[in-house]
Amino acid sequence: MDRKNSSRGLTSNQLKLIAIIAMTVDHLTWAFFPGFQRIWYVMVLHVIGRLTAPIMWFFVAEGAHYTHNAKKYIARLFVFAVISHFAYDFAFGIPFWGMAAGPFNRTSVMWSLALGAMAIVVCREESVPVWKKYAVIFIGCVLAFPSDWSTIAMMAPFFLYDHRGNFKRQAVDLVIWTAVYAAVYILFLDRSYGLLQMFTCLSIPLLKQYRGERGRWRGMKWLFYIYYPAHLVVIGLIRVALHGNIPIIF
Repeated sequence: MDRKNSSRGLTSNQLKLIAIIAMTVDHLTWAFFPGFQRIWYVMVLHVIGRLTAPIMWFFVAEGAHYTHNAKKYIARLFVFAVISHFAYDFAFGIPFWGMAAGPFNRTSVMWSLALGAMAIVVCREESVPVWKKYAVIFIGCVLAFPSDWSTIAMMAPFFLYDHRGNFKRQAVDLVIWTAVYAAVYILFLDRSYGLLQMFTCLSIPLLKQYRGERGRWRGMKWLFYIYYPAHLVVIGLIRVALHGNIPIIF
């Protein structure tokens, strides 16, 4: 989405800051109100948190486009995902290994995002045979399944990248992939929590304001890499202090 001629709108730094704030609100809500409590103000706080994931998906696609070294970009995301795995599981009281408690939310969304970036880079190479591209997507979806936002957080950035320059199609991508995720929860897990996911669509007006610029500060990328696992450790400490060593999320 190349809109660098516009002087109005939001920079990537501003959008990422919105994602950080929304994410922090959502995670603190889990810590103070564990188990998805259906109290109206708790639900409102979780609605705020729905802004985070689409902004993450969007900027993984943007990062894959703008990176000067795709291999380093993907490697950095995977290292980040491994570090974040332990922070995420500690934050929400999830065992570090195994799926005894079920296949969902076993690791952070960063794992799916790293797989999504890898799929983007592989599939845009004309020298890669089509069957290998499909294999990468299939294997990536399987590997991404246990993470937060599951395979959705891999496929959404993939389509957002494919539709760069056409925001209407990107908006449709966000709605479709969110709806798939919501449908799984509605049909098999929790109807209320599934319906809640559709509030990710509130991010669309914000992303529409993206003007294709980073902003003056060059450190936002590294701030996010540090802040994400660091704030999860704090969430974990709050969880243990308030509730003991128990899980607080689905």
